[in-house]
Amino acid sequence: MALVYTALCSLDGYVVDADGSFDWAQPSPEVHRAVNAIERRASTIVLGRRTYEVLTVWDDPAAVFGELPPEIAEYAEVWAGIDKVVVSSTLAEVSTARTRLVRTLAADDVRDLVASARGDVSIGGPTTAAPFLRAGLVEAIDLFVSPVVVGGGTRALPDGARLDLTLTRTHAFADGTVHLAYARR
Repeated sequence: MALVYTALCSLDGYVVDADGSFDWAQPSPEVHRAVNAIERRASTIVLGRRTYEVLTVWDDPAAVFGELPPEIAEYAEVWAGIDKVVVSSTLAEVSTARTRLVRTLAADDVRDLVASARGDVSIGGPTTAAPFLRAGLVEAIDLFVSPVVVGGGTRALPDGARLDLTLTRTHAFADGTVHLAYARR
């Protein structure tokens, strides 16, 4: 099992722009299917509060999206079947199934989580992933780079992280998004 960080980002490396928007990163059906395949390998996802609040839409996606395209329905199945760990010092409670709230998550906690997982452990959100990227605990990084430059915002990869990586896969999608998959050396 591995700790895996996946992010959709701009060409200049941001997951949200300076206004906090990420609508420019809306994945095409083809990109969505590729992300689904990565997330399907995970048995647990670790999220910070902001990422969790964005992703709670997956509890009832039909209410938001109406009739679900296949790739959206597939991700809803992934979300329903995955254990979720939300790291937040400010969130009072969690509302989704298979979810537990923790106030802090130390490196040893992550090691234990990965060791006991039935599949990969996915870590979502750059702020939540940052300390584990810096500590060298992330074993795989999947970046989906959108063909847009946003000029600032929240970076996909944190300052202070040094990781020696091997490129394991690349794929260019029809919409111009490029998937870059790396494994830790």
